[in-house]
Amino acid sequence: MKTALKLASGVLLGTLLSACMEDSGTTTSSPTPADQACLAAVAQTTGNSEVRLLSSEFSEAGTFVTVAVGPDAAPWQCIAYKDGSTDAIMSLANEGTL
Repeated sequence: MKTALKLASGVLLGTLLSACMEDSGTTTSSPTPADQACLAAVAQTTGNSEVRLLSSEFSEAGTFVTVAVGPDAAPWQCIAYKDGSTDAIMSLANEGTL
């Protein structure tokens, strides 16, 4: 009986801890060139240099990047392409408005 209780407690603790973890979508600790391009493009578009990477999803068509802007971490999106260009820079909080 004690073994079953310990096992159940371990499973519950593991579940709770995994629920607290945040998945940024990136697998490396440093931003990729695509991430850096979007961070720079969003900073320029918003006029706010306080930006940080929230998530990054690579595909052959382009890398979809989500960026937090400012002290309130307002979410913005950007698509970066292999040639270094960016597109679709818009606020996710205000439906694309600046």
